[in-house]
Amino acid sequence: MITYDICCVGHITLDKVVTPRQTVYMPGGTSFYFLHAIKHFEDVDYLLVTSLAQSEMKVVEEMRSQGLSVNAFASKSSVYFENIYDDNPDNRTQHVLAKADPFTISQLEGIDATYFHLGALLADDFPLEMLRDLSKRGLVSVDSQGYLREVRDQKVYAIDWKEKKEALQYIHTLKVNEHEMEVLTGSSDVKTAAKMLHRWGVKEVLLTFGSFGSVVYDGVDFYKIPAYKPQVVVDSTGCGDTYTIGYLYQRAKGKSIEEAGKYAAAMATIKIQKSGPFDGCDEDVRTVMENSEQITPEI
Repeated sequence: MITYDICCVGHITLDKVVTPRQTVYMPGGTSFYFLHAIKHFEDVDYLLVTSLAQSEMKVVEEMRSQGLSVNAFASKSSVYFENIYDDNPDNRTQHVLAKADPFTISQLEGIDATYFHLGALLADDFPLEMLRDLSKRGLVSVDSQGYLREVRDQKVYAIDWKEKKEALQYIHTLKVNEHEMEVLTGSSDVKTAAKMLHRWGVKEVLLTFGSFGSVVYDGVDFYKIPAYKPQVVVDSTGCGDTYTIGYLYQRAKGKSIEEAGKYAAAMATIKIQKSGPFDGCDEDVRTVMENSEQITPEI
């Protein structure tokens, strides 16, 4: 059995990102943003378990050529996303042009981790029994966005998570934004929604509000995490993933919730200032934390 600090599981996608400034084609998905962010930190043991079409395996080969730790499985196709942003980077229109095969428990055989981070892109990426199994081998972290997406005629529609009350009991760390929070709980009140998610089983609830900061609730305290104002906004694709990666990285290294939240927010600020994944270092993150204007959420 091999044990990692963080094992991320998720599809590498093909992404078309359209912003008022430019249109860019690139690999994407939680797994892609995870790997290219975590590689900048030398004090963490990590593994990416991913799946994509055989025709796209060159992306994995390139990652491995950089010495990155990747287990890749072939799928009938890769997930193909089109993300369209307007002048407000918090607003996104999304289409799914192709789907990949769901993950299976056998693909993670022989792997233990402090955190298993499941980067769900669509509701059927991970069967419920996988969450149950992984929770016996480590702490399960989930970004809710994929579980709340249904694809009809290539368009993405917001839905509730059908198995949420059973699934959430196996999830230690859950990230939701303000829209996902309301879909899951029926409440737009931060404290009410966070308490509800915690009552359903989540130990650490991460509520993110884009440029207005974030809040982490652990069943006792509400930690108000500031957003750090970027010098320029270029591309917010992957910012939520980057935030979660930063948070898990710091928690896996024994940092407090507040320390981890601030570090995560600073990583997201660095990422939003350019297209592609986070490419900073620890010094860059701490510079943002020390020198940038802060916007603290009101709850």
